[in-house]
Amino acid sequence: MMNIDETLSAAALAPAITRLFEASAAKIERLEKRWNPSAGTPVFTVEGEYTSRGWTEWTQGFQFGAAILQFDATGDERFLQIGRQATIDKMASHVTHVGVHDHGFNQVSTYGNLLRLMNEGRIAEDRWERRFYELALKATGAVQAARWTDLPGDLGYVYSFNGPHSLFADTIRSMRALALSYQLGHVLMGEGDRPISLLRRLVQHAETTARFNVYFGEGRDAYDLRGRVAHESIFNLNDGAYRCPSSQQGYSPFSTWTRGQAWILCGYAEQLEFLATLPDAAFVGLGERAALVARFLETARATADFFIDQTPADGIAYWDTGAPGLAKLGDYLSRPADPFNAYEPVDSSASAIAAQGLLRLGAYLEGRGSAPEAARYRQAGLSVARSLFADPYLSTDPAHEGLLLHSVYHRPNGWDHVPPGRSVPCGEACMWGDYHARELALLIQRQAQGGPYLRFFL
Repeated sequence: MMNIDETLSAAALAPAITRLFEASAAKIERLEKRWNPSAGTPVFTVEGEYTSRGWTEWTQGFQFGAAILQFDATGDERFLQIGRQATIDKMASHVTHVGVHDHGFNQVSTYGNLLRLMNEGRIAEDRWERRFYELALKATGAVQAARWTDLPGDLGYVYSFNGPHSLFADTIRSMRALALSYQLGHVLMGEGDRPISLLRRLVQHAETTARFNVYFGEGRDAYDLRGRVAHESIFNLNDGAYRCPSSQQGYSPFSTWTRGQAWILCGYAEQLEFLATLPDAAFVGLGERAALVARFLETARATADFFIDQTPADGIAYWDTGAPGLAKLGDYLSRPADPFNAYEPVDSSASAIAAQGLLRLGAYLEGRGSAPEAARYRQAGLSVARSLFADPYLSTDPAHEGLLLHSVYHRPNGWDHVPPGRSVPCGEACMWGDYHARELALLIQRQAQGGPYLRFFL
């Protein structure tokens, strides 16, 4: 299990964060100058250069959002201009994209970050620019919520690109889009001019995900370990019955694809922060507020504990906790992860996402008087960040376009680059890993400097 440094502080990571954003600047500028938009969206690197990989359009918001985060962290106006102009020029089609479950990734990383900066006074107030961002966020939340499968028992979910039968663990973080749209006073209009509450759909999706994609050690099946996550749940659309777990990017439905688990951990932790800002009146018709919050908290805690227990000592996760080659690594959990091993790749992007979830869960619990438990999660998040922000994970090589090395995209499909002389992927980066490394660094930087807490909602 992870070694948690109980003495580590946000301030102690300040030099590493400075180094990260110094390296980040050159990489953003290089990609901005080199990338040809006609090639599609950059997804992951091959031999140090970003390449495209058509599957779904879910990474463009990370590309442009990275520049906005760079400005946020450094104040360098060049990056604000890159991110803002690209958002205006290239993100509109993503707002109305009805074929994906990724609106919370694309639009909250771009329009959402820009609106947040305006709310914080970091960029100048402009009435029409504000309305532009708000309209995009209103629309994206409604478009995402319309991609909906109803289930019996007042349940339902935003379905994945696989189709209406498919619920992905990843999508909990797209609930950010519904939350922002709801906060801006928007609703989804259905047949017969029927208004559909975006908050209601958020809560329904979260409960459905917790019930079917997350395990709580209650004997649901032979592999029911508390905090384990199934990437995908499959439903029979004829009667709404749950059929089975599945996995698109993990090793099996009965093991835990660690990036899927990280999405769950981070997604529920930040939704706990969002729910805490709502008045009691917002929960009328949704169920008892305390019970809803308890469910979100139970899910975040379970996945956080599983991550801590099932991740190597340095906090860097292998790509799947059941990957078959792990058995050949011996007692791999008792020592730092080895990205250069011959059997299974690590996924640093999973750790970057999970670290943010751990920090947010810690902050949430601390604000509610649970100091010892809060400290465990906070210190775990900082410990993971320290590993990510150092060799061999942080790339400071100006010739490499990636920032966070040793991530993987789709191991079962064999999409990730395997360097000559090696047997598993290593040494490459991905858009979501780089973005979440920056977002994690910005969250910690603000804590170290006493700045405003980094949050996605208003």
